Amino acid sequence: MKMRVARHTANLQPLIHFYHHVLGLEILGRFDGHDGYDGIFLGLANNNWHLEFTVSDNLPQHQPDEDDLLVFYPETEQAYNELKTKFAQHNISPVRAKNSYWNSNGVTYTDPDGYRMVIARPQE
Repeated sequence: MKMRVARHTANLQPLIHFYHHVLGLEILGRFDGHDGYDGIFLGLANNNWHLEFTVSDNLPQHQPDEDDLLVFYPETEQAYNELKTKFAQHNISPVRAKNSYWNSNGVTYTDPDGYRMVIARPQE
């Protein structure tokens, strides 16, 4: 494991839908009742990173900012366009990025916690 991004949430099921069913990340693992936390690991098999989302009786105390971004890099223009189509099919509309770079070089969406996620346009 090289990197794990962990976030506490009150929206676990909507986040699973967003990152697994729409974006296409795999469910790499789950846990229940670990010191009062339930959670899920999402990522791509055989990669050295994953996202972890947890829930507990304690509500999260964070506030997303328009510059808090997770950026994903599809390998091909076809994969990029397929992801955009999948988001549209799930009625998830893109939002204008605060950083104009991402408006020219990708498409930005807001996840169920209010954090921004970018799908970067592949560079040729």
